[in-house]
Amino acid sequence: MTVSTPAQKDIQEAPDSGFGKRPLGKRLVGANTFWIALVLIALIIVFSVLAPSAFPTLYNFQLLLIETAVLLVLSVGMTFVIITSGIDLSVGSVLIFAGMVGGKTMEAMSGGNAGGAGWGVIIVGLIVAVLAGTVWGLINGFLIAVAGIPPLIVTLGTMGAALGASLLLNNGSDVRTVPVVLNKELGYGTSFGVVPNLVLIAVVITLIGAWLLHTTKFGRYTFAIGSNAEGARRAGIGVTAHLMKVYTLTGVLAGLAGFLSLAYYNSTTITGHTSDNLNAIAATVMGGTSLFGGIGSVLGTVIGVFIPAVLKKGFNITGVPDFWQMIAVGAVLIAAVWFDQRRRRQRNSR
Repeated sequence: MTVSTPAQKDIQEAPDSGFGKRPLGKRLVGANTFWIALVLIALIIVFSVLAPSAFPTLYNFQLLLIETAVLLVLSVGMTFVIITSGIDLSVGSVLIFAGMVGGKTMEAMSGGNAGGAGWGVIIVGLIVAVLAGTVWGLINGFLIAVAGIPPLIVTLGTMGAALGASLLLNNGSDVRTVPVVLNKELGYGTSFGVVPNLVLIAVVITLIGAWLLHTTKFGRYTFAIGSNAEGARRAGIGVTAHLMKVYTLTGVLAGLAGFLSLAYYNSTTITGHTSDNLNAIAATVMGGTSLFGGIGSVLGTVIGVFIPAVLKKGFNITGVPDFWQMIAVGAVLIAAVWFDQRRRRQRNSR
């Protein structure tokens, strides 16, 4: 007979997100993701009724998907970080830095103007952008996992450092000469006639993230560390090494997001990404990932990404001032955190 230690039990139960062996129906009703999905569906129905000729159109949904693609890639990485009970405030600045480095590299390879560059130059720019994001992820992971500095302090520092480095690289200006073919084929191109290429990449990244989190040892270790880091360590998990990998993964995705943003906006758009870190955190938490760690899902994050996007699009179409969107998103975010705290208290009292 095999006897499990308390630490091993923590790890075995962690991927179950705290629901134990309750019936599926009760687990669904008790999940943040279920209620947030209902909120998203309700918003789509309301705006479709209020603006039947403008909101529920193919063009509008295509635009909605494109506008959320970059944030979705960022938020997938943020999901892993928050499940470990960490935080990463630097992803928006890392996105800007990666886009800047990628853009400057393509310019340097094209004699100062990358407008006419081909796919060879573009691929080099992509690799450099992802590597730039990876470096910042490694820095965050080392300082948090090895040096033992709190994630909030580390990523607050690297947020400023990455943004400052981005501004230094081009004297505070955006890179504005992006290959035309990159903008045309990736930024605005479509496949199968209707699916934006940018969205396809975001979907692939999301599916890989979901597979990694929910079906692999890497995902199980991520949940275990967020549920009980000391228990995970006693059970033989290399917590330090795993946290390094999680923050590096987040840096890789931020680097990729920076390149995707470059392709879509045809520029680095520095000022347009300064709040992406908060947007990614908000989307992840609204999707049911617990700020206390150990609970979360990529599906929930997808839903969380779309709630503010649908609100913004719906308010714009119906003529409601933008500031109401911020109030509504704030209310949903607070409700999601309250629901998570309530569920946690109920679970701990059992």
